[in-house]
Amino acid sequence: MLGESPVFWLQMLERELLLFALFWFIIGMVDELAMDAAYAWLRLRGRIHTAKLPPMTSEKPLSGQMAVFVPAWSEAEVIGTTITHMLQVWLQKNYRIYVGCYRNDAPTVLAAMAGAGLDSRLRLVIHDCHGPTTKADCLNRLYQALIVDERRSGQRFRAIMLHDAEDMVHPLGLAVIDSALDSADFVQLPVRPEPAKASRWIAGHYGDEFTEAHAKALVVRDALGAALPAAGVGCGIGRDMLDKLEKIRRNEGGSGPFAAECLTEDYELGLLVARSGGQGRFLRLRDAQGALIATRSLFPTTLPEAVRQKTRWIHGIALQGWDRMGWSSRPLELWMVLRDRRGPLTALVLAVAYLLLLVETILAWLTSQGHAAMLQTLPERMAHQSPFLHGMMVISTIGLVWRAVMRFTFTLREYGFAEALRSVLRIPLANIIAIMAGRRAFAAYLRTLAGGDVIWEKTQHRFHPAHPELARIPATVAAGDGR
Repeated sequence: MLGESPVFWLQMLERELLLFALFWFIIGMVDELAMDAAYAWLRLRGRIHTAKLPPMTSEKPLSGQMAVFVPAWSEAEVIGTTITHMLQVWLQKNYRIYVGCYRNDAPTVLAAMAGAGLDSRLRLVIHDCHGPTTKADCLNRLYQALIVDERRSGQRFRAIMLHDAEDMVHPLGLAVIDSALDSADFVQLPVRPEPAKASRWIAGHYGDEFTEAHAKALVVRDALGAALPAAGVGCGIGRDMLDKLEKIRRNEGGSGPFAAECLTEDYELGLLVARSGGQGRFLRLRDAQGALIATRSLFPTTLPEAVRQKTRWIHGIALQGWDRMGWSSRPLELWMVLRDRRGPLTALVLAVAYLLLLVETILAWLTSQGHAAMLQTLPERMAHQSPFLHGMMVISTIGLVWRAVMRFTFTLREYGFAEALRSVLRIPLANIIAIMAGRRAFAAYLRTLAGGDVIWEKTQHRFHPAHPELARIPATVAAGDGR
């Protein structure tokens, strides 16, 4: 064995990498096929569909006083536009926007004040700590301000809605959440990443992933009655449930309903609602003009920003979630949690697959140079050595093609043919981002196990989707165009 040529060792490495990659590819394919089958069956049974609302305006009064929490650190470039847009398209009077700023972030404070003008529906809350803290910590500060306002006015809020500083809301978003909370404790609307012309590939891959997740996976979870993770934006939670969560956190040593030490407090919030006996709902609706009632956002446009953001998601959902939330004994919940936490494993399997491609490239080059004239192609060698391996390769290839077809189909429905075609071409890029983010998340998690602090890497927002060309359809609804 020790005297074998480098080509022999490359072939041995190739075989082991192939076995590992194929095994996990097929496991993942079975998981995705099960989700696809559940989606198809539920659609055929009429249990899931995207309802289209009749013509209506956003002036319908809310059932009770609503609060909208918007945490903001270093968001001077977008927070003003967000507030202005909310106040313009949400025409109800009985809601209040709580914007959480920091005492050492004057530009954001000034931009928030300018965005609201003299509208009394804005409540600016200044954190008593220097920023940045975590998003959850800022939300807890807003919750404390809400309690103070309730005591002063003697009026209890009906529910709280969560949004980020860069969100573009739909005019009917507040009203449909208010209505759904009559029969639920937690409600989530879809998130719709907006295509960025300057970043068709990096920013564009978010649209591919969110569209499939929020048009299929979360719809299936809702129909099957599984716990629903919160996206942190476009979600509403009943006031009584928020109090229940605050008591749970207080028993754990916290100071509010949101886990200040958690990188993905929104994801955990949705699952905790279900574990507390609450009812969650995912609403996928379209307005009379056919526009999806969703939260529109612009996502990172550069590779480093995308990797940092996905690092936080993987670290918070997969690794912190394992520590903090544990596992469920219910088969359905266990399946969904396994899907949520597959990020690190997915990154490892993809890295192995790309390493396999590198080894294959080296072997092909050696063959072309005459250094290994007896080498066969990979399928030929595998078929000769192991028909079972050859069968695994065929199954895996079919699975990859099917995944590309599904990605194309769901992106086509929401963004059109051009973006659907790009969605298939963006798959390798999305894989590279997943690999890089998975490695960084695992390294960050190991640091926390060694006693290091949990580092919250905030996404920097420089642009806002609420421009006339992007807001055209919602603006007509807000104006009461009932065609």
